[in-house]
Amino acid sequence: MGQQLNKIVKRIRRKKYLERKKALVKAGVTRKARIAKAEKTVKKAPVKKAPAKKAAPKKVEVPVEAVAAPAAEAPTQE
Repeated sequence: MGQQLNKIVKRIRRKKYLERKKALVKAGVTRKARIAKAEKTVKKAPVKKAPAKKAAPKKVEVPVEAVAAPAAEAPTQE
């Protein structure tokens, strides 16, 4: 009589399996599509980007007269 129980378990498992498959079909997902999608993502290697080069800071040219003039006009302490 133990064999009867085994038969019932198989039926329940089969029924749940078919329900899962029907849900996937309704969702539009196929097993082959999922495998192909997984292979595409695995095959691609991450592309290393070269670090962006920063532009050299611009040097501001200051006229010599502008630098020397304030120093000459500074009041002297006596």
